[in-house]
Amino acid sequence: MTLSPPAAMAKGTLSRQLVVRTTALVAAATILLSLVTGLASFQILQAQLDGRLESALRAWGPGSFPGETKPGDPEGSGLIRIEQRGTEFIYTDVLTESQVVALAAIDPDSTPVTMAIEGLGLYRVQVSHRQGRISVAALPFSAVTTPLTRQLMMAALLTLGSIALAGFGARQVVESSLRPLRRLAGTASQVAGLPLASGEGNLPVRVPQQDADPASEVGQVGVAFNQMLDHVEAALEARHRSETKVRQFVADASHELRNPLAAIRGYAELTRREQDLLPANTAHALARIESESDRMSGLVEDLLLLARLDSQPTLALQPTDVTQIVLNAVNDARVAGAGHRWGLDLPDEALTAHADPFRLHQVVANLLANARVHTPAGTTVVTSLRREGEQVVIRVTDDGPGVPAEIRDSVFERFTRAEASRVRHEGGSSTGLGLAIVAAVVAAHGGTVTLESPPGSTTFVVRIPAAFSPTSDGRTVPNS
Repeated sequence: MTLSPPAAMAKGTLSRQLVVRTTALVAAATILLSLVTGLASFQILQAQLDGRLESALRAWGPGSFPGETKPGDPEGSGLIRIEQRGTEFIYTDVLTESQVVALAAIDPDSTPVTMAIEGLGLYRVQVSHRQGRISVAALPFSAVTTPLTRQLMMAALLTLGSIALAGFGARQVVESSLRPLRRLAGTASQVAGLPLASGEGNLPVRVPQQDADPASEVGQVGVAFNQMLDHVEAALEARHRSETKVRQFVADASHELRNPLAAIRGYAELTRREQDLLPANTAHALARIESESDRMSGLVEDLLLLARLDSQPTLALQPTDVTQIVLNAVNDARVAGAGHRWGLDLPDEALTAHADPFRLHQVVANLLANARVHTPAGTTVVTSLRREGEQVVIRVTDDGPGVPAEIRDSVFERFTRAEASRVRHEGGSSTGLGLAIVAAVVAAHGGTVTLESPPGSTTFVVRIPAAFSPTSDGRTVPNS
């Protein structure tokens, strides 16, 4: 399965994580800076307000009274003043008696305090005790809150703008920085999609030189990746040369074995003509020689077929009546395996596939022989034929013990055999090549073969392309 690289800012990607974390870091720093600045501004504004209170108290001399404008009492400042003369309080006319009592209750000579004056709002108040008299001065705390609120609103807007700008900039920088890494991931995906299981194993894909600069971290990964591809390509080439030599050896050996095997069979048949003159033991030995030579000849032919399919599959493809092939193969299986029950499930109309008739018959015959050899007498084997879309589908199902779990994944490999106790010796023997031939022939047809083996059942499913015929309007339709 080939994986396509995710989008640049997809969920879970490194680029998204870097952008989010960078933006979060900038946001935290900006917010903290705004808070510190706001706190410092608050303290400065409050200190300025306290200084105005102190100046107002110092500027008022004895005998002054509310309503007089003094140097420390600029017009429009909102300054409130209270003086105690004996037991009498003289105060600004905006105050009520209850407000005056509340303000006069503050400890004299204390530091300025912030308090809410009923009906007037929040004020900064300071009380002074000088020359036997008590003076109270209060200024609206809005002189602090109003500019501080404006500053905080401006800081909030600047913070949001900084976060947005940081996010946009971080995205541009991260995407640009990680672009070589994305190209490296794309190269790896191309390599993952190459058919490396067979063939010469050439790897034409490499990381571009611009992304293989050892001066950068990504470039070092690119260099290491190219070196790994070189080693893999060398290993695949060595494997291919070894497999080619093995296939050639098998083909040559099988070809060379045909002549001596034919000679052995010939001499055995010639000697058997005079078996009446031979001792019983000798006649039996000659019969076994002839039987084993026949079996060996079949094995050699199977090896030669596999070698040819490996090197250059040559099939005589033509429109083939699959229904007739399945019918003939099942009839042959009935004769060879009289102890089994053989069933057929054929469609009403004949199905035609684009196939080699001889090789397709061999596929069905091998599947039926596999069921006969590996299941006990009395097993029911049903062969069905259907057309599914543009494919002809052959299913061979038996109710035998099933394929052992340990060999299911390798059942189509060569010389894969079940344990000896599962092979019916009276019905034949297994060379481990039958299903390998099935897989190779079906693959040469451009089809597939699969195994389904739940407990108590085994089904082999063969799919090959259906044959198509042109219609009067130039289209093609499956033959039926």
